[in-house]
Amino acid sequence: MPTFPDQFLWGAATAGHQIEGNNLNSDIWAMEHVESAPFVEPSGDACDSYHHYEDDIRLLAESGLDTYRFSIEWSRIEPEPGQFSRAELEHYRRVILECRARSITPVVTLNHFTVPAWFARDGAWAQPEAADLFVRYVRYVVEEFQQLVDWWITFNEPNAGALLLATGSLPLGAAADDLAAAQAALMAEFAARVGGTPGIAAMAIPVLAPQAVENVFTAHRNARAAIKSIASNARVGWSIAVHDFQAEPGGEARRDDILGQAIHPYWAAAREDDFLGVQTYTREVYGPEGRIHTPEDDDTFLTGWEYYPAALGHTVAQAFAYTGVPVLITENGIATADDDARIRYTRAALEGLAETIEAGAEVLGYIHWTLIDNWEWHSGFAMTFGLIAFDHATFERSPKPSLGWLGDVARSNGASLQVDTQLVLAARES
Repeated sequence: MPTFPDQFLWGAATAGHQIEGNNLNSDIWAMEHVESAPFVEPSGDACDSYHHYEDDIRLLAESGLDTYRFSIEWSRIEPEPGQFSRAELEHYRRVILECRARSITPVVTLNHFTVPAWFARDGAWAQPEAADLFVRYVRYVVEEFQQLVDWWITFNEPNAGALLLATGSLPLGAAADDLAAAQAALMAEFAARVGGTPGIAAMAIPVLAPQAVENVFTAHRNARAAIKSIASNARVGWSIAVHDFQAEPGGEARRDDILGQAIHPYWAAAREDDFLGVQTYTREVYGPEGRIHTPEDDDTFLTGWEYYPAALGHTVAQAFAYTGVPVLITENGIATADDDARIRYTRAALEGLAETIEAGAEVLGYIHWTLIDNWEWHSGFAMTFGLIAFDHATFERSPKPSLGWLGDVARSNGASLQVDTQLVLAARES
């Protein structure tokens, strides 16, 4: 089996709103608490990683992983426009220093979907000043941490809205005249909660309106330039969600249309970046009549996605071929209650990735989603992607076997996969 490059990053990822708890000043917190919120449960304390980050980083480091991707919450840093919190900045400094003390490389996401409620109140990404406001926040953070962080991700899945639109799933958050009456009423409740006007106040995700999309592209370009002007050695990119889009005869045009709308423009924007973040979990297959739904099996994700670990190698190969930019896998994993299935999935995904690297793709690292079971947006706490479980009453962490397994892979820089695969094949033959 091919090996992985030297200096390959092996890690796990989280997102602030999903793990920290009580992100009171964010747009999503506001939406969680309107009467008809489209969430099965609010995030509440989440995993209380705001207070337990040392435990999380310690467990990651002790497993053998060497990289931690996490996000800084804009709504904590700038709870009101132009008012920056030194106390919250120092909290994130402690998180970064804990990483460095344990020889963990911090990969920092500057926007993982959520934004301050005041930003949502004024139109989120559709407002004319959106890019400038984001860059102001980015400069504040990077100027403080330029000596401590080398890897920066501007946006997590900025194409989420485009992907949902292209695949035919119009989500909540579009312009008011595109929404059903119930959704319009919900957005009116949200606007009232953040102190805005219906039709103007908007959640930051998903980004749908053309002007909002253009503002996100501008924000990424300008943030990249700002980071580079502050820290010339910084490595900057953004992370794009992509399924392994496949076509049966007659489905090629539909597949290509989705790629053209929701993937390729975002990949193209990364050609000036230092890396392209790829986030993939499954595939979607299209035929002449549209999407072909594959039958469920025992290994289907809790999300309902098809168990298809080969998606990782395929999408990385496509991303590198399209951009020529080194790829960093910023998310890959499986929502399952069966940790053996998590190991099987990840092993197969990494084997496919190794073959893609052997074929010539430049890949910088693999960051698993997620480090700890967390609050998964509309699904609440039901979708267990984590390498670590936690007790919702005590917040005690319980590493799953998959954490140690992936740590062993990291320690051997992938060499243990070869032995692992031989054992699996031998067990099948017997």
